[in-house]
Amino acid sequence: MSLSNKHKHKKDQTETEEYWTDLNVDSAVWTYALDDHLTRFPYSPVLGTNVYSSVRKSPCLAPCPVEIVCGSVIAGDCCRKMADTLTLFTSIGLSEQKAKETLKNEALSATLKEAITQAQRVNGASGVDKVMGTLLYGMASRLKDNKHLIFLSDSIAQRKICTELQLAAALDFVKSHPQDPINQKAFEEACGVGVIITPEQIEDAVESVIKRHKEQLLKERYHFNMGLLMGEARSALKWAEGKVIKNEVDMQVLHLLGPKTEADLEKKSKKAKVTENEVKVKKEDVRVNGEPTTGEVKSLMDQLRGEALKFHKPGENFKTEGYVVTPNTVALLKKHMEITGGQIRTRFPPEPNGILHIGHAKAINFNFGYAKANNGICFLRYDDTNPEKEEEKYFTAIKEMVEWLGYKPYDVTHASDNFQQLYDLAVDLIRRGHAYVCHQKGEELKGHNAPPSPWRDRPIEESLVLFDRMKKGVFAEGEATLRMKMVMEDGKMDPVAYRIKYTPHHRTGDEWCIYPTYDYTHCLCDSIENITHSLCTKEFQARRSSYYWLCNALDVYCPVQWEYGRLNLTYTVVSKRKIIKLVETGVVRDWDDPRLFTLTALRRRGFPPEAINNFCARVGVTVSQTTTEPHLLESCVRDVLNDTAPRAMAVLEPLKVTITNLANSSSDVRVPDFPANEAKGSHVVPFTSTIFIEHSDFREVMEKGYKRLTPEQPVGLRHAGYVISVEKVIKDAQGKVVELKVNCCSSETADKPKAFIHWVSQPLLCEVRLYERLFLHKNPEDASEVPKGFLSDINPNSLQVISSALVDTSVKGAKVFDKFQFERVGYFSLDPDSTADKLVFNRTVTLKEDPGKI
Repeated sequence: MSLSNKHKHKKDQTETEEYWTDLNVDSAVWTYALDDHLTRFPYSPVLGTNVYSSVRKSPCLAPCPVEIVCGSVIAGDCCRKMADTLTLFTSIGLSEQKAKETLKNEALSATLKEAITQAQRVNGASGVDKVMGTLLYGMASRLKDNKHLIFLSDSIAQRKICTELQLAAALDFVKSHPQDPINQKAFEEACGVGVIITPEQIEDAVESVIKRHKEQLLKERYHFNMGLLMGEARSALKWAEGKVIKNEVDMQVLHLLGPKTEADLEKKSKKAKVTENEVKVKKEDVRVNGEPTTGEVKSLMDQLRGEALKFHKPGENFKTEGYVVTPNTVALLKKHMEITGGQIRTRFPPEPNGILHIGHAKAINFNFGYAKANNGICFLRYDDTNPEKEEEKYFTAIKEMVEWLGYKPYDVTHASDNFQQLYDLAVDLIRRGHAYVCHQKGEELKGHNAPPSPWRDRPIEESLVLFDRMKKGVFAEGEATLRMKMVMEDGKMDPVAYRIKYTPHHRTGDEWCIYPTYDYTHCLCDSIENITHSLCTKEFQARRSSYYWLCNALDVYCPVQWEYGRLNLTYTVVSKRKIIKLVETGVVRDWDDPRLFTLTALRRRGFPPEAINNFCARVGVTVSQTTTEPHLLESCVRDVLNDTAPRAMAVLEPLKVTITNLANSSSDVRVPDFPANEAKGSHVVPFTSTIFIEHSDFREVMEKGYKRLTPEQPVGLRHAGYVISVEKVIKDAQGKVVELKVNCCSSETADKPKAFIHWVSQPLLCEVRLYERLFLHKNPEDASEVPKGFLSDINPNSLQVISSALVDTSVKGAKVFDKFQFERVGYFSLDPDSTADKLVFNRTVTLKEDPGKI
């Protein structure tokens, strides 16, 4: 059957509905999802079916001509073009959401489409990658006059314009040179086309800038405005990458000033008015559990305290927007207040079928933190309603991780504690006419357009008898379910409340063969425990109305559901199913493999719990979903470990050094545990005529900018008070340097060397594991980034094992998870695989952010 009408633009939703009413379609039951330009409606009686279908609409809400063939809606030409453009935009790396937003801007959409088309003419249909696509989008969105669009698109496609800096220069050039033709040579010179900045140039430029400001730097130390150094270095190296320059500035400043002292860490007094809507969290001002250390800024506790979140007060649930009030609400709230005494109650309700990950850390901090900040209590409640996937090790690990983060549950409860009460409430729900036993198969119930159940209106008494038979094991799995008579916010009808599973439960054994679902259990357990604030992530917002409906349908106390933004990290996966796949395929060892972002993995890698809590504080309490780069978490780790991890010296790639003029003498060298605060303690390491240094700290051929040991250049030994100079280089049969003969002199009498290096003497043999990102792309689960799936995106260099590293004897008595800063190398933590004969260390983070990281 074909339906068509003149494609005319409508100004509002009412006119659009009138259009379809003319076609005998009931507009009263329409639902709109305007962000997706999607309208769902039942076919008219003319078509003889009630099945929901979809029709695309243009952004202006004008219905396109459509055809309905065999119950399917076929979009008109306008929507086909929009779909093609959407595909074009996502092909260059735009997210689907960004592409849809771009489509709403007609001028930008046309400009970008032309730019992409031109780039494809140069490089082919598949030759426009994400980097190029980002530049094309930036150009299209900022270009004021399109007469140079083709020229700029060609420059990007030919990879003459490769960076944001070059693009900005290109846009400035065409703006200041409106006449045609453009001088190609002048354009390329102005945009830095073909310019290559070497690391040596960056090092020299930064060294020159620091030299100019050396006097002031030594005076002000870390209170000096480092942005000034960055600005001058950037001016000298216009086309250098900013992150690389910053890294070099940090390294040279550290070399000049040494580690920060307590005086450096003190903040300059600065009075700033901070409103509740401008919450700013400084990483130095937060410690474990988010408690502030200085009170200068808002910590996580301040973000969660009192009126900060605009949450309702206990007993005032009805003041919350969207809360459903029934004739019995006031009486139920009065009884609730008598039980709780007006105390705030929250809960953290994980499913015990996997290990907690970094996203759960935010949930733990939010739920436990909100209760703590407001003198309330928080329950740890296991949502153990799926016996097929639950294991005791998960129960243990979850509780262990909550306590590791510094929180103590008021009580540990289980959904299974309430199985009998939940069953009784289900019987009551049937009696009230709000639930029924259904025999539709699981595959029939999938999706949001499942056909209505033919058993929806069966008699109450019949459902009661059948539900009792389900409980007694009369039916096979999948043969019957209990469904609730309601429509969820996402359009899903009659969600399942109980299903049959002949799997013994870890706590109740074979007592039950029917188990409640999340949609049924969650709100009722909240009600039973008199939770005041049911805090959950944003994806559960679609279940808020069903949450309220079920409590009110049973006439029980109804808590208030509040949603917050989920925390996601790039370069990782946290899905339980996918982590299991990584384990099964041997990509990672187990759930606690340090390359993962499960909490047990982060603990094994050496992340302090304080750092994770501080990270959650820095991310803040947001409603919108947050996607964060791992280096922000690593920055929080460095902040904590810099103050808590004692120093030691370790050599990962040892090179033997024999000091000829020390003969067989031996002495002890005292090394401060925290050089910035020597009052915090020290340790002693031996110093003999045989030491070991990093192989990379020696070069046989002197290179420009190299400041460590060479045959022509001496180097200082940290803490030892000696400067060594090369006398002889010893090589093996293959020509590899295996030993150095050197002489030494006191650093007090020698000229100051350009660098000081670390060393070990009479060391312990140890294994060191160096970790990098597990995945190559930011979003390994995104099919547009990784078409072949996340398992094809594994970084082959994510783990490097060094089995013959050397470490000084100060770590000999270390315990598992003890943390150290190996000077000049990084922060490390003792792994559980360690034995009495051989210690194993995991690198937690490097000393500074890797400039190669995005």
